[in-house]
Amino acid sequence: MPKRDIGGGWPVTRAELGARIRTRARVRLLRARLRQVEPTNQAVLWLIAVVVGVLTGYAITLFRAAIPFLQSIFYGASDAIIHSVVASLPWYLVLPVPVLGGLVVGIILTRLTPDGKARGVADVIEAAALRGGRVDRRVGVASGLAALVTLSTGGSTGREGPAVHIGAVIASWVSDRLRAPDIAARDILGCAAAAAVSASFNAPLAGALFALEVVLRHYALHAFGPIVIASVAAAVVSRVHHGDVTEYVLPVHTISFYQELPAFIMLGIVSGLAAVAMMRAIFFAEGVGDRVQRLLGIPRWLRPAVAGLVLGLIALEYPHIIGVGYETTALALTSQLALSTAVIFAVVKVIAVATTFSGHMGGGIFSPALMLGALTGTAFGAIAIDVFPAVAGSQGLYALAGMGAVAGAVLGAPISSTLIVFELTGDWQAAIAVMVAISAASVVADRLVARSFFLTQLERQGLKLAYGPQDYLARTLKVTHVMRLRGAENGASDSACWELHRQGAFLRRTDTLERALPLLERLKGPFLPVIDEPAGGPGDTEAEPELIGAVFHVDALRAYSRSLEDELREEHG
Repeated sequence: MPKRDIGGGWPVTRAELGARIRTRARVRLLRARLRQVEPTNQAVLWLIAVVVGVLTGYAITLFRAAIPFLQSIFYGASDAIIHSVVASLPWYLVLPVPVLGGLVVGIILTRLTPDGKARGVADVIEAAALRGGRVDRRVGVASGLAALVTLSTGGSTGREGPAVHIGAVIASWVSDRLRAPDIAARDILGCAAAAAVSASFNAPLAGALFALEVVLRHYALHAFGPIVIASVAAAVVSRVHHGDVTEYVLPVHTISFYQELPAFIMLGIVSGLAAVAMMRAIFFAEGVGDRVQRLLGIPRWLRPAVAGLVLGLIALEYPHIIGVGYETTALALTSQLALSTAVIFAVVKVIAVATTFSGHMGGGIFSPALMLGALTGTAFGAIAIDVFPAVAGSQGLYALAGMGAVAGAVLGAPISSTLIVFELTGDWQAAIAVMVAISAASVVADRLVARSFFLTQLERQGLKLAYGPQDYLARTLKVTHVMRLRGAENGASDSACWELHRQGAFLRRTDTLERALPLLERLKGPFLPVIDEPAGGPGDTEAEPELIGAVFHVDALRAYSRSLEDELREEHG
């Protein structure tokens, strides 16, 4: 059959050319249909949810498999027994590994990210709220690689944060390829987040609710169906390769609910305080790390290695800090830790987690929260059984409830945390105990932090997402999108604009309504000029600024109101 050169590529047959044309036509048709997707007509979005779920499921399956593979290379054991193995190794085989891992992480993040920091769940939440459901794919890939190295070489974090971000990278790629509108892109992002949690923990119920409760932060019906489908698809992939098994195997619990209920409420309060202590320790350590880096002039690429050195020194005495921590968590859940051991391990774990985050090494907070919760519950249970031996139940039950309570308080997600604890353990008989503890812990943490660890991270960056779209939507609206152009019939006069400019009351073309609305309110004027600053910035005296238009107060309020209506319509659609 004759072949045809289609320009700059390999010559193809007429049949191959026809197949390519048909494929491109199908992609264009899919993009067109996706742009027309409404909350009441989602057939295309459901199909995309399956694809995203499968792709994310395989990506996280590979991520999960890579961690124990690399751990076996560096330590000679996977996470299930790594703490026992490391305890028997000489110091010269333990100390260098996290330092080497830190060096590799530092190089990866310095070369591939603008600020040398790994991304996680907080950035996915920001993408859903402010970036049309999209994350930076290059930075996301770098963060996933950094987290893989961190978890494999002694970092004391978890895999759910990088897993969710890896899913977000896949969702962003799909949305960009399909040119999806923002509402569809956010739903696709939710699908990927659900699939990531589902595949990472074999927890499809918790994965779906995590995406709705934490990432999208609403339960709109148009998002619920696709997210559930993606979560189930990823769970199928996970179970095909890892089996339909729970992460932890627990003994049978005997529960006396009426007598023990006050104890689980008290445990929830203690767990809430433990969660707040860990979160504040992380933020404090990050501040200390920033100050030390500035004072000593430590290069950005070297900071993770310094943190790795600290972790290596800790691991010489307390190897339980290494990795996700399955072995120690399992010991707590099966009542194999003494009170003093549980307390010491909990304190050291918090220090190690704070050190890892302070070193910008990558990883998530959920698995450390599970481990801290199990240790907290074990310690509390030991005291409760000693004080009230005739009433208190098993120590393992308190560890299970504490595990859920700390995780729920850290994530700010009591519903998905309740479900994920059940799916990780397969123990549905302890439902009331776990729910009571999680509820109490969530109330305590909500009073002391900005709703959750992730939202507090964003608030420290100046992004206040904790209290709804009315607090952050103005940031998404550029003044250039609502201004009246210079010279328009209904615009502002040049003389009035330049007078306001001389008084310092003006906006730049890069500003958003987040700056414009308070300034308009404070000045009590009808408009503000929008100025295009010279290339050299405000200090460039040789070039003159250019007046490009004016933002009227009424237009700004109308645009903000319309955006808020669209947001509420999406949430309740």
